[in-house]
Amino acid sequence: MSFEFRTVDDLVRIARAGAGFVLDAGSRTTDDLVRIARAGADAGAKIVFRGVANRATDDLVRIGRAGGGIIQFEG
Repeated sequence: MSFEFRTVDDLVRIARAGAGFVLDAGSRTTDDLVRIARAGADAGAKIVFRGVANRATDDLVRIGRAGGGIIQFEG
């Protein structure tokens, strides 16, 4: 299933429900990824963000912190 075309609100709802997923996150804003990560952390969902290799380290740290250990990054 492809999640790239789902809205951020939909992704937050899915993560908050405890469902993990892989998302091509290259075109999403850092704020959006933080929202998704926080929702996943609240429910213990495992989420993989792909396409984030070119983001600033500070952005990745912010996203990772919001995820509380449930976020995985892939190039």
